[in-house]
Amino acid sequence: MKNLLQNKFLRENEAASISGLSRTTRWRLERKGQFPRRYQISDGITAYKQSEILEWLESRTREVK
Repeated sequence: MKNLLQNKFLRENEAASISGLSRTTRWRLERKGQFPRRYQISDGITAYKQSEILEWLESRTREVK
């Protein structure tokens, strides 16, 4: 069940809440290849995979230590 929940798609508000980053900062990092990419899930709708954002957060916390 945990794996299923981590693979859900996150819209902008959820991605901002989990990552702590604004939309602009996430887009800027995404273009540089430093943040998970968005997925087109429908016409005009993009989202992030929760598992990829959680992995990104994990990698960021390891860098600080």
